[in-house]
Amino acid sequence: MDYLEVSIALTPRNPWTEILTAELADNGFESFVETEEGILAYAQVELVDVNSPLKNTFLEENQTDVSVVIETKIIPQQNWNAVWESDFQPVEVEDYLTIVAPFHDRTKAKGMIIEILPKMSFGTGHHQTTWMMSKALFELEQIPAEVLDMGTGTGVLAFVAERLGAKHVVAVDIEDWSVENTLENGERNNCKSIEAICGDVDVLNGRTFGLILANINKNVLKAHMSSYAEMLEQNGTLLLSGFFDSDVEELVTFAEQFGLMKRRVLNKDNWAAIELKKL
Repeated sequence: MDYLEVSIALTPRNPWTEILTAELADNGFESFVETEEGILAYAQVELVDVNSPLKNTFLEENQTDVSVVIETKIIPQQNWNAVWESDFQPVEVEDYLTIVAPFHDRTKAKGMIIEILPKMSFGTGHHQTTWMMSKALFELEQIPAEVLDMGTGTGVLAFVAERLGAKHVVAVDIEDWSVENTLENGERNNCKSIEAICGDVDVLNGRTFGLILANINKNVLKAHMSSYAEMLEQNGTLLLSGFFDSDVEELVTFAEQFGLMKRRVLNKDNWAAIELKKL
């Protein structure tokens, strides 16, 4: 699957970078990289308007208090792995975890080591949301036997969960190449308890979990919330990320109607993660 890369230079950068990223996340873009000039935004070509990628954002309204320069290009699926290899540096999650690629030197790695070859999948730990979800996993009092990782991407959170004690981890993604990548990366990490499934939340009817991980985006999280609550065991934990800290109050309030209560919030560079408990 091809991806659209949109390079957006904003003057001034603040607060427009954060505002635009939030709007693009609601319009099909799934990954963002901050640059000195603004942001790089990535989306599957079939999910966005390639000719008008900033449609339905404040920039479409010709704001006079910000100038913008936009460049777009298509990244073919077969080239995505080369893009990642050129940029992929080891990721350290405090002293808990180091995420490396096969070509990295591990001699200075701290804590648990997870090896990832991302290919077309997102979730290497570089993004603030994956970093926070990884940290939150290490700081849970206990990892339940049954864990669900929704939107697994590269599988990194599933691997961390297994290595921390989960007996069975179901890793779900809507993209078949992410499922394939998860299985390949699972072999790299000698993980034996990962069940990778291609599909959405409806493929899990009737299954229950003590811990659910969902690092997606706000709109998908809200659409799935009732399903998460139904699948989560009593006193189970739901870890959410993929949204900005400005979205926390909205998501916490929304989750409460399903008996999911906030335990704590993590923040990193304007992004957030929420730990919820089913009461």
